Amino acid sequence: MTTRPTDDAASLYGRTSLVLGVLAVMAAVFIGYVGVAFPLLFGSLALTFGTTGLIKRVNRVQCTIGATAGGAAVLYLIFLLATFSG
Repeated sequence: MTTRPTDDAASLYGRTSLVLGVLAVMAAVFIGYVGVAFPLLFGSLALTFGTTGLIKRVNRVQCTIGATAGGAAVLYLIFLLATFSG
């Protein structure tokens, strides 16, 4: 028997990062409709949860995909804002 529970809060970092990363990419694509705040918020949270999950070493693939998607959405947003701002 193990004394540690098999399902703890750290096991959700991967799924949360993946979902927020996908939402950040989708919000970045439709930036004209949803605005700037949603892709920035979702991307930042996906990066945070993804790196925390990678540090805790749980669900590494999901954390990596979520952090990558969140980072790509944030970088895309910064690129658009730098390109089209005065």
